[in-house]
Amino acid sequence: MSIIKTDMAKARELHRDKIREERQPLLDALDVEFQKALETDDATKKAEVIAKKNALRDAPADSAIESATDEAGLKAQWNTSILGDSPYS
Repeated sequence: MSIIKTDMAKARELHRDKIREERQPLLDALDVEFQKALETDDATKKAEVIAKKNALRDAPADSAIESATDEAGLKAQWNTSILGDSPYS
């Protein structure tokens, strides 16, 4: 039995900070894609980029973060479909 306990409130905040760190270069790249879509007046591409950016912006507020009850659950919450590979692997 381990006597060390994880402060889940702090772990959740650190996890959110890691999401913010990982998403910044992704948002920067999407800014470039959006600018190109504006230049070519590609409405479909603009909508696609907007959806991706919104998903990245919403990632730190994912309800799964708050509902995680232990470190493993928190680490498993990493959304690889929008954030890429998990930094915890």
